Order: sequence, then structure tokens, then C-alpha cells
Amino acid sequence: MFLTHRWLSITVQILAVGLTASFADSASAQQKKPNIVFILTDNLGYGEIGCYGGGITRGAATPRIDSIAKEGLRLLNMNMETQCTPSRSSLMTGRWAIRSGTHSVPFGGVADGLTQWEVTIGEALSEAGYATGYFGKWHLGSHDGRLPNDQGFDEWFGIPRTTDESLWPSANGWSPDIMPAEHTMEGRKGEKSRELKVYNVEQRRLIDAEITQRSVTFIEKQAESGKPFLAYVALTQPHLPTEPNPTFKGRTGNGDWADMLAEMDFNVGQLLDAVDKAGVRNNTIVIFTSDNGPEYMKPWDGWAGPWRGQYFTALEGGIRVPFLIRWPGKIAAERVSNEIVHGVDMFATLAKCAGAKVPDGRPMDSIDQSDFLLGQTEKSAREGFPIFCSERLQAVKWRNWKLHFMRQDTMFDPPVKNPVPTIFNLFTDPREEKPTPDTWVVGPVLKIVGEYEASVKKYPLIPMGTPDPFAPPK
Repeated sequence: MFLTHRWLSITVQILAVGLTASFADSASAQQKKPNIVFILTDNLGYGEIGCYGGGITRGAATPRIDSIAKEGLRLLNMNMETQCTPSRSSLMTGRWAIRSGTHSVPFGGVADGLTQWEVTIGEALSEAGYATGYFGKWHLGSHDGRLPNDQGFDEWFGIPRTTDESLWPSANGWSPDIMPAEHTMEGRKGEKSRELKVYNVEQRRLIDAEITQRSVTFIEKQAESGKPFLAYVALTQPHLPTEPNPTFKGRTGNGDWADMLAEMDFNVGQLLDAVDKAGVRNNTIVIFTSDNGPEYMKPWDGWAGPWRGQYFTALEGGIRVPFLIRWPGKIAAERVSNEIVHGVDMFATLAKCAGAKVPDGRPMDSIDQSDFLLGQTEKSAREGFPIFCSERLQAVKWRNWKLHFMRQDTMFDPPVKNPVPTIFNLFTDPREEKPTPDTWVVGPVLKIVGEYEASVKKYPLIPMGTPDPFAPPK
């Protein structure tokens, strides 16, 4: 009898140890999923921050942002779509924005933003066990059903549309009866979002500080819980009107633009410090980038560095943006690459890192770049991509060449179809001013175009303004 009880006791202890080990292994596996802090700026040009030739040459040093480059990878050939809404759409869905009905900045009167049929990176990571928070400018839907808390994010704070609307309340002749003001908003998954304050110039000056503080709180809370998290931080600077926070007004002595840059660097520093203080530095991917090229208009002159052009154009200045990524122990420090990557690739790449699923039943343009970013290969998985301006296929970039079907030098110029497509070698002519006779490039360019057109025949585009519910044709 004694032996029976003794063996029973030993068996229970073994089972308990086994179960404890199993739970520990499960918790460890959950812990191994990296946290992600994705910092997206608004209309920040290629040449604005220090590690891309800006910083002090733009009136304000950017040591905290530059530290991400020192501790990780700096891409010289990161590309986005040509406008705010399309770039944010392709980042969110891993699909060219023209497929999703989000190829242009919406101007009212239609059901703007992503249909609920689209799968966002927030939804993909949420299903993979992540806590998800979105803080900042959304621009992918203005009404309940299409706000971040309807598209995979547990909580959100920010503005549904764009920052130039902050100028409306102080504009001559404006009335909320004619055109309702934009508001800052907040919401949680499963609930309706609520309006907070009218987004006027005063709130424009304050919003990035609040975006940052709410992001910091989210990081601290999720790190303490032990649950992997995605903090999507969509800062509103330097989009016009480029107004610094009052605490930074006059800080640099070099004007509002430089003061804004100093504020941006401080806010990024707050996010980096939050990650460190939470003790999750080594298991957190930090990304810093921009949604497109700069604004070249007085008095908010942005700078694209060595490239010509601005957002809303297919020129390099419109699509090539800063991109920094840090993941201690996984991504080598001070690495620099000129390999082509596109913002659309972030979906598949982050999904791979997070152990999340990439949706099927639709064309996905996102390419997994994790091997390249982690240094397992020096070559990007992408050689080229189509460039859409609004609904137009305006150009194609392939390796170090660019073929333009249309000419458009600024966002205010009407696009003009070229009699013959112009080809530029970006190595010898980075400003795209002297066409090259390298007509053999047409071959690989037309292959990219052909693959896209074939996919559209199989999966028709979602027209802009398509309401929910939406179902693709079968």
C-alpha cells in the first residue's frame, strides 16, 4: 500500500513537472514573438534626418532617430506609393492601393477607405496573438466600420483623415454647416469610436505629443502583460501646416520647420526609451520611415535630398523615403543597403517575423524581405515595381532604371503622356533629367506590367468609393 501511494505521488510530481515545463515552453514560444514599433511619419522627405544628409543641415540635429541607423539597418532605396492614402493602404494590406480602391486621397462624397473585406496587418497580427494599437493619422476610412478599431486594432487614437483640414476652422468663409470639421478620435475594438476635439491648428500643434504619450502607455502596458504587441505610431509631422508643439516653438532658432524636426526627434526618443525601460529592447523590432516624399510648397518646404520631385509624382523624390530598422541581435548594426524594397513588402515581412498568416484568395503584392533585412542574404527579394499616380500606371522602376510612361514634374502639373516612354539610369542620372537609349530595359519593365495586368483580369480592381459589404466576383 505504501509503495502504491509512493509511486502515485512520484507520478503526480512527474506529471506536474511536465505540465509546468510545457506551459513554460508555451510561454517562451509566445515571448519569442517580437514586439513591433512601426513609426510612420507624414511627408518626410528622403533628405530630412541626419543619417540621410539632413538633421543639422535642415536646422536641427536628429540624434535619436539616427541612433536607429547606428544600431540597425539603413535602406537607401526604400520606396512608397506617391500619396498618403495609397502608401498607408499598401502598408496595411500588402497590396497595391489601386487594387483596394484607395489609389487617391479621398475628397468626400464617397465611402472612403478600405473595405472590410481587406485584411490589414493589424488583423493578421491580432489573429497571431498580438495586442495591436494604432496611434496617429489613419486616412483609410472616416466612419465607423472603417476606422482602425474596425480593422484589427484593439485601440486607437488619432485623426481619421488628414492634417491640412486643421486649417479649416480658421479659414475665411468656412462653416461647419457647410463642411464639418475633422475631430481627433479614439476607439476600442468592438465599440464605436468617439469624437474628442475639433482638429484645429491648436490641436495640430499638440497632437504628436499625445500620439507619442499614448503609444508609450500602450508599450508599457503590453510589455508588462508579456503579450507580444504591434504599436503602429503614425505621426502627423511634417505634413502642412508644419507647426511645432508650443514647447518646441523657437527651440532651435531656425524656424518652425527645424523646431518641428527637433520635436519629431524627441518623440521618437520617447518611444525608444519606453521600449528600453519596459525591458523588451532585444525582442522589439523598431521601424522608422515615411509614407512618401516631401511637400515642396511655401512655407513648408520639404527636401528630397539628391532626388528630384515631390509626392504625387513618380519621380524618385516622390517615392524614395528614409527607412531605418533595428532588432538587436538579429539585424547587424550600421548596415547600409541600396537594394530595392517597397512599403508593400512590410506586410509579408512582418507577418513572417510574427508568425502570422498572409491572406489568400486575392493577389498579394507584398514580398517577404525578412531574409534580406536579417542579413541572411545581401540581395533584396524584389527587383522592381509599378508606380501608380492616382489611377494611372505612370512609371515602372526596375533595378537602377526607371521608365516613365508620362511626364509630371510637380504635383500641380497635369500628367502628359510621353510620345515614347522615357528611360533613366538612376546611377548616372539620379535626378531623371537625361533619358538614356537603354531600350532593352523595356523587356523586364513590360514583364512587370504584364504580370500586374494578368492579375487584374483574374481579380478585378475594387472601385474607389465601393461601400460595404463588399465581396469579390467569383
